[in-house]
Amino acid sequence: MSPTTNRRPAPEAPGTNVPPEVLPPILAGGLPRALRHGSRRFTAAELVDSAHAAAAELHSSGAIEGSRIAVEGDGTAPDRLAQLLGSDLLGAGALLLEPGWSAAERAAVLEDVAPDVWTGGQLGPPGCRFAARGSGRSLFHFPTTSGSTSRPKALARTRSSWWYSFEAFEVGITGADTVLVPGPLSSSLFLFGTLHAMHLGAEVELLERWSAEEVAEACSRASAVHLVPSMLAALLAVLERDPRARARCRVRRFVCGGAEPDARLRERLAETLPGCELVEYYGSAEHSVVALRRSDGLLRPARHVETEIRDGPHVVRPGGTGTLWVRSPLGFSGRMESGRLNPVEPGFHSAEDFASAHADGGFTVLGRDSATIGSGAELVPAERVETVLRSVPGVTDAVVVGTPHPRFGSLVTAVLELDPSTPPSVAELRRVARESLSSAQRPRRWLSARALPHTPAGKPARRRVEDQLGSGELPTWTLR
Repeated sequence: MSPTTNRRPAPEAPGTNVPPEVLPPILAGGLPRALRHGSRRFTAAELVDSAHAAAAELHSSGAIEGSRIAVEGDGTAPDRLAQLLGSDLLGAGALLLEPGWSAAERAAVLEDVAPDVWTGGQLGPPGCRFAARGSGRSLFHFPTTSGSTSRPKALARTRSSWWYSFEAFEVGITGADTVLVPGPLSSSLFLFGTLHAMHLGAEVELLERWSAEEVAEACSRASAVHLVPSMLAALLAVLERDPRARARCRVRRFVCGGAEPDARLRERLAETLPGCELVEYYGSAEHSVVALRRSDGLLRPARHVETEIRDGPHVVRPGGTGTLWVRSPLGFSGRMESGRLNPVEPGFHSAEDFASAHADGGFTVLGRDSATIGSGAELVPAERVETVLRSVPGVTDAVVVGTPHPRFGSLVTAVLELDPSTPPSVAELRRVARESLSSAQRPRRWLSARALPHTPAGKPARRRVEDQLGSGELPTWTLR
């Protein structure tokens, strides 16, 4: 694949009858069988018409090749998707604004990207056709980091980085699937799941917002679903208590990113939907797809991806731990600062996650450096503790943070979202922590919240939990 070419050759989606020269380049020659949203079902030809209508509106607003386009969050998911594809036709990069951002988060992202054209709302009727512009090196998308540990940061990715990512994302989805995407397209996780499925020729269903009940109903139509572990846990809770929804579910594969599902979540899936596969992958907004989890439980680098685990400047030996570094053509081109690309240097880049190395090239992710709690003389990986706590029946979700302590600096504090029908006792929580965690890793404070704040991608917003605990904005009560 050459990043200088305008299109990566790929089989056309069967039965679309859409000339390849009018396709948005990002789809690499593929088109979905159909796109479903609510009661509407769009054909591939209608989707392409919408993309060209969006391109016409953007062009009339001054968009040219290389423009930076901000797509507001006031349109439907198909409208926003068409505006993204219309930007691609013009060779322009698009930023999908997230309606759930705070005023400060929105202002910071807009300062980084500095859009020169804005769009949003409902599309007009189809108009003239545009010949695709740009090349594989053209900036296609300005993804933002999830904001789970800090404010979102604006990045830049090229078309070719997405094409390589499509090749590397070997999760078993094919053009015969109907793929459900139940999260916002402003999240790179869900946007990638959408475009990957479209490129393969699958049918895609988009939900406007996450709802476990709506997803359970949509599972009667889908064969594959993209989500994060907290979403899967909430969906299983609905299916566990609703035998009719469970019987109608035809999903054969859940594709899970964003965090590692715990062992109990895997067991619940096997008990609730026997034979349904859980495909896990590790990635980030910066590096796209990094690794896929294989049957032996280890993460292994995806196609085109190289990884190293380093302790300082040295690569660790098998059994050692260090920071994960990644080199691949799938990743970002750099960070946006005041409308300019601050490019990254070629070579390996830190994923900012701790990991342990295994003898055959596999690795285990231990958690993010920014999610490490300094308590006394120990460094506690918060994500490791959260994974253990989420395995306890009755724990819907968990965030582990450090709360100030005059002697230890920080106390390891668990903030739990519990199932009100079957909440675990503190004695049970402490027993599991005692059996699975070292003394330093065990929470010293146990708090419960009715609902934990989440990022738009569905991941627990650890930074927001810390801030709201400190300010008293997050209502919690002590578990005793």
